[in-house]
Amino acid sequence: MLSVPLVGGAPLVAATFVARPNRFLVQARLQSGELVAAHLADRGRLLTKLVPAARLLLGHKPGAQRKTQYQVAAVYVGAELVSLDTHLPNRLIELALRQQRLEPFADYAYVEREVRVGASRFDFGLDRLPPQPARRLGADCPCFVEVKSVADVRAGVAIFPDAPTTRGRRHLLELAELRAQGVRTAVVFVMQRGDGSAVAVNREIDPDFATALAAVAAQGVELYAYRCPLSPAGIVLAESVPVLT
Repeated sequence: MLSVPLVGGAPLVAATFVARPNRFLVQARLQSGELVAAHLADRGRLLTKLVPAARLLLGHKPGAQRKTQYQVAAVYVGAELVSLDTHLPNRLIELALRQQRLEPFADYAYVEREVRVGASRFDFGLDRLPPQPARRLGADCPCFVEVKSVADVRAGVAIFPDAPTTRGRRHLLELAELRAQGVRTAVVFVMQRGDGSAVAVNREIDPDFATALAAVAAQGVELYAYRCPLSPAGIVLAESVPVLT
């Protein structure tokens, strides 16, 4: 199976959650008893995951340019390991796209990250051949893919988002505009855990995003979701699951 290591393959250490002083920082206690600061890449609320004494995996990433020596990789929710790195899904999907192993997009051999259209950037632009003469893809790109990270599960269904996302809704509407112009567009939800059977929108948190997702799906924006279980060895691209709108 296709897999990507956690935190770029950095050594992992066990810790327990102590506090979250701000969106970007976690205080955690190592098994040695040392209190350390760790960078947090997940900007969500994480109210059901970052609870007192939650078991964490931290990546040890020392460096002169880093404010912290650690990065939060994942948290155990019961026995389930759940990613707290919102960059991880993009790494996994990029690898799958470049190896042409993501079935809906297997015909595209050229993959470009962060393709700009107007004032927005989409996660991936796809083409069957590199643009000629050599240049970056733009509004004339034949296929755009936006990736969404999903980490909450309720009653066996993964739900997104865990905080309102005005930017996410705007991207949906922009994808629908491109689709109306004949461009192929898609949203790929990556379930960063292994215990969900489908992906649904959290209407309680963001009813506007839920309404927009249903609307753009009806306009031809393709929706896909994949169950991607974690272990300390990394995240794995497993089977596709339904997207419930």
